[in-house]
Amino acid sequence: MIRVAVLDDYQGVASKMADWSVLGDHVQVSSFAQHLGDEDQAVERLAGFDVICLMRERMRFPRSLIVRLPRLRLLAFTGLRHNTLDVAAAVAQGITVCSTRGGETQHCTTEMTWALILAAARHLPQEDRAIRAGRWQTTLGMTLQGRTLGILGLGRLGSRVARIGHAFGMQVQAWSPTLDDARAALSDARRVELDALFETSDVISIHLAMTEQTRHLVNAQRIARMRPGAILVNTARGEIVDEDALVLALQQKRLGGAALDVFRQEPLPASHPLLALDNVVLSPHLGYVTEETYRIFFHDTVENIACYLKGAPVRVVLPT
Repeated sequence: MIRVAVLDDYQGVASKMADWSVLGDHVQVSSFAQHLGDEDQAVERLAGFDVICLMRERMRFPRSLIVRLPRLRLLAFTGLRHNTLDVAAAVAQGITVCSTRGGETQHCTTEMTWALILAAARHLPQEDRAIRAGRWQTTLGMTLQGRTLGILGLGRLGSRVARIGHAFGMQVQAWSPTLDDARAALSDARRVELDALFETSDVISIHLAMTEQTRHLVNAQRIARMRPGAILVNTARGEIVDEDALVLALQQKRLGGAALDVFRQEPLPASHPLLALDNVVLSPHLGYVTEETYRIFFHDTVENIACYLKGAPVRVVLPT
């Protein structure tokens, strides 16, 4: 019997998103809805599996975990890359690593970005809670028309966000480490220096890749440069923002608010100080979480397992 583990199936939908029966009766698939964040717990629960399926980067898979799973033969992750999976360590243990197509993540995350911007600008979560408690019209919102949108990272996703910003009548400016005036102009954006973007933007939206250079790029000093009333939106990676510095700024009401889909630790701990604040919109890393994307992810995952079992693996990922 080949045993397959599907990790972090929070919504319990993996079995419905693809036809797992094509793998045959000799394959047993088990789905885990609860996050296995502790390495010892992960080893205890996963030691008996031949195949482990990872949803994006929800589960870190370092060498220290990989070497403790001697039965593991295939690691199949969704998406094009997995920054917290040690591919070299897996390959060294004789484990095949496979990815999937990227799904509809660019469109999904663009839409999620604007959902968060609008929710923060018009205080929708606060007003929802207020009306349920019997109160009516408790806040004043921000009109986006004529405001300045600052985009950190004007790649494929950031440029999509820019186009929608123009549709709202916003002035768009951008920064990234390699951005020049010509590429910014392709998105009808103005390239500005990093500190200037923080000083002059009413809404700042983050669309940078997570690297050692971008870790805590949004630090206490840059948050302090933001306009009073400005909104910070992050749908990229949690560690790009110094979370402690952001919490302090929100506690002191120095910002208009924040809207976050990503965090330093996920799932967000129940004791996290962000949960006590009323000027931040929180969503549980939903940027790519749509039915359309999941159907692509799990279709490819099943195909990856089937091809591996036939001795002809596809979408194989090698160490870089």
